[in-house]
Amino acid sequence: MLTAYNHMRRGAKEVKIGNVTIGGKNPIAVQSMTNTDTLDRDATLAQVRALEDAGCDIVRITAPTEESVRTFAYLKEHGVKVPLVADIHFDYRIALQCAAVGVDKIRINPGNIGDERRVKRVVEACNAKNIPIRIGVNGGSLEKNILAKYGSPTAEALAESAMYHVSLLEKFDFNNIVLSVKSSDVAAMTQANEILANRCEYPIHIGVTEAGGGKMGLVKGAIGIGGTLLRGIGDTIRVSLTADPTDEVEAAHDILAALGMSHRRRMDIVSCPTCGRTKIDLISLSKEFEEAAKRENLLEKDIKVALMGCVVNGPGEAREADIGIAGGKGEAVLIKKGEVVEKISEGDIISRLIEEIKKM
Repeated sequence: MLTAYNHMRRGAKEVKIGNVTIGGKNPIAVQSMTNTDTLDRDATLAQVRALEDAGCDIVRITAPTEESVRTFAYLKEHGVKVPLVADIHFDYRIALQCAAVGVDKIRINPGNIGDERRVKRVVEACNAKNIPIRIGVNGGSLEKNILAKYGSPTAEALAESAMYHVSLLEKFDFNNIVLSVKSSDVAAMTQANEILANRCEYPIHIGVTEAGGGKMGLVKGAIGIGGTLLRGIGDTIRVSLTADPTDEVEAAHDILAALGMSHRRRMDIVSCPTCGRTKIDLISLSKEFEEAAKRENLLEKDIKVALMGCVVNGPGEAREADIGIAGGKGEAVLIKKGEVVEKISEGDIISRLIEEIKKM
């Protein structure tokens, strides 16, 4: 399915961010943002490394003060390889200093950096070191004139703001640009990105901002990001959650895997919702299997595993998987590559399944 997705992608311009290239047919890059105090260099370093270990491709770090710039140099000195994005608001001088220490991308909202002369200074500094600029537009920070025109942060308002900032950078012969328009309104976010995709060729960073935590945050992120990607739009993603940043990375990989768009090996687990025909405790078995697979470091196996509750659809679904079980009363049949291998008593189902997966 990854090949099919590449076929329908809009084919954005490629932009190089450190050792990661986005746009074109390159894999969708997963991003997150540190939530440590940037001035606490060791805590920030530890979190960046945790994000790297979790599979984060690009890490954004807020740079609220000139003193915080030193942290980026510190991270580079300590061998951080993941591309680092400096998140800057209001003070253009911080952007200049971040460019000087060699950050891999700068995120600004040109509208709050100051007059055009200051934007030009930032553009010149980034051009000198081939550092891309991400234009970040959020529903909560639109220009007053655009808000007055549309009355609220509509999709059209978000897109117009982004394209205005694009024109400002292009005015200074800068086109090493990544675009991002985000909103807590899922529909507005998806529509705004569709407008942008039709108006320019720059790569797009997508996500639902301020989505919240827990289940609703995941649901909003999955709908907004997944729906946009299925339109062929999006080159890098962040699942914004009120949670540990590594949870964002895990959620992002889960979304990409569910869409068949992940470039990382990932187990595809299918299981039925259960009904009155189910005679084994499939809900508990499913949870037990995922915990066991994670504990045994099997989730990165590129296989499809089916956990089915009865004989109606069970054998057929399991036949399409690499391995699976179909439940009966107090037992299950183990099926590999479409062939029934053996019957297993209910208490041994997970251990046998794990045992066989380890051989694959």
